[in-house]
Amino acid sequence: MGMLPKLGIVAGGGILPGFLAQTAMQQGREVLILAIEDHADPQVVEAFPHTWIRLGAFSNALEQCRLNKVEEIVMAGPVSRPSLTQLRPDARALKFLAKGVFKQGDDGLLSAIVSALETEEGFRILAIQDIAGGMLARTGVLGSHHPDDRDMADIGRGVEVLTAMGAADVGQAVVVQDGLLLGVEAIEGTDALIARAAGLRRDGRGPVLVKMPKSAQDHRVDLPTIGPATIEACTRGGFAGVAVGSGKCLLVDEKRVVELADVGGMFVLGRQSGTG
Repeated sequence: MGMLPKLGIVAGGGILPGFLAQTAMQQGREVLILAIEDHADPQVVEAFPHTWIRLGAFSNALEQCRLNKVEEIVMAGPVSRPSLTQLRPDARALKFLAKGVFKQGDDGLLSAIVSALETEEGFRILAIQDIAGGMLARTGVLGSHHPDDRDMADIGRGVEVLTAMGAADVGQAVVVQDGLLLGVEAIEGTDALIARAAGLRRDGRGPVLVKMPKSAQDHRVDLPTIGPATIEACTRGGFAGVAVGSGKCLLVDEKRVVELADVGGMFVLGRQSGTG
């Protein structure tokens, strides 16, 4: 047995859970992926020790953690908030719901789960960057293409909109072209937003995708993430580039992200949030 505590990775969608499992194992940790049904990608999680859990079956998930001697937990990948009928909550989940967390938007739901896991169940909750610190986006231009003045104006506009919306616990991504807001990420996720906005794009220089964290987020729970698939989707949609909040957004597989952006003629910019 290694000295590092065993890590439970609560897996939503995308490639992030696999990337984290790989990183943790390289650090000599044992991992167990708790793959959320209807969210986690089987191809991603099945390469690692894993168990499938239902979102509403908290007791079972906790039991799996105890049986497998998991001490630390990290949340990875998007989880869309289920409807109550989908949730079919067990008794443990009902205790959460009784606290009214369902009225609070996704942040409220996730934060309530995290605080209960810590205070009531005694697990340590880690942030993704505690395990994979190098995954936070750096500041500056990350590839060989640079944003022009128009792109910078569009990014500024995107940040304004996201800042205004963050207070209402909405969205982490917007698409802007020539000062026009083409789309806002709602429940459908970034890839669907990109596809939808691509259908609305004007002629001329393409739109920009701007991704920043909501102001009030618990950074252990739900950091905005981009990876190779984001860049591929933007390239297909004829985007000019992508701007992310540096130090506050995860960049999964930066090397591949930059390669794809360079080939696709797109810029990738890490931008400090809160600066004009």
